[in-house]
Amino acid sequence: MLILTKPEVSQKTGKPILANFTGSDWCGWCKKLTAAVFSKPEFIEWAEKNVVLLELDFPRRKTVPQAIQQQNAGLQQAFKVTGYPSVWVFHLNKDEKKAYQIDALGRTGYRPSAEEFIQDIENMKAQRKPKG
Repeated sequence: MLILTKPEVSQKTGKPILANFTGSDWCGWCKKLTAAVFSKPEFIEWAEKNVVLLELDFPRRKTVPQAIQQQNAGLQQAFKVTGYPSVWVFHLNKDEKKAYQIDALGRTGYRPSAEEFIQDIENMKAQRKPKG
């Protein structure tokens, strides 16, 4: 369901990245989150309009390409992820030295419905909006 995307998509659209740290083939709560939220039409429709999806998978029974493993491990360390599922919402910005800077909006995990999950993400985004 979630796909690996380039940070440029987020920068171009202004949408935050929704990163799902998962153990897709062994983590029971990850499978429940996919079934309860990520596979639901209301989430898919909302996500297309509001976020850039990124799945960071740490499977045990299937192989992930080395470059993806390294990328996933780097982001896992950056966000200090120790349990699954962990979902982070963030902007990734390039500084003047062309290095990426993470602007984290917040973190969530399993929610029993797409509505609750979406509300968590919307609350994170609302808390970070500049005051006008």
